[in-house]
Amino acid sequence: MDDLKQQPGMEFFLASSVHDMKNSISMLIGGLEKTLSQVDPVVFPAYADMAHMMYETKRINSNLIQLLTLYKVGHDLYPFDPQSQAVGDFLRVIGEQNMPLLSSQGIRLELCVDDDFYWEFDEDLVNGVIGNALNNAIHYTRDRIRLVANMVDDALEMRIEDNGKGYPQHMLDAGADAMRGVDFKGGSTGLGLYFSVVAAKMHRNRGRHGEIRLENGGAWGGGCFVLRLP
Repeated sequence: MDDLKQQPGMEFFLASSVHDMKNSISMLIGGLEKTLSQVDPVVFPAYADMAHMMYETKRINSNLIQLLTLYKVGHDLYPFDPQSQAVGDFLRVIGEQNMPLLSSQGIRLELCVDDDFYWEFDEDLVNGVIGNALNNAIHYTRDRIRLVANMVDDALEMRIEDNGKGYPQHMLDAGADAMRGVDFKGGSTGLGLYFSVVAAKMHRNRGRHGEIRLENGGAWGGGCFVLRLP
């Protein structure tokens, strides 16, 4: 009986399984990206369908990474490592990673940030936050998305703005409460927003911690996901 108590718990096996699935899906994404880069969207009729498949595959992969990261954070295993980053280059890379899907759906991506703007943050965590917000914007926008970075109140503020219908009023009214729970009708677990809240709060400086905010407006009156890091 004592030997059984010393065996790894269910959380360990779930985390290991998630890690294995993530590696397999990463290989699938690599294959899809290679195929899409070698065909002409104009003459290849399945290009749009394959691009959408890649979007869904990346979304699953992102969810698995978020689960694995939350597991590591909860067990003090995540190697939190804030480093000085060129914010413009950072956002530009995220945009380029999503360009096949953006192009296939006729979505124009704009980048609004000073090339000389540097800030200290954990690259992997913030990549996950911005990538998740961008994926949501791709799903809900009509045809335009902006990635914006500015200094606001001595903090880095990164915004993902679209020209869609915006967030529903009940989400804006609920505030942080909207970032928890499961929407069985819409099929949303709230995982992406919960991960974003945790990742933001891990960034602390001068007695302040990072935060996220949902709002409507921005340049085109659509949805705005806001990440602020002190």
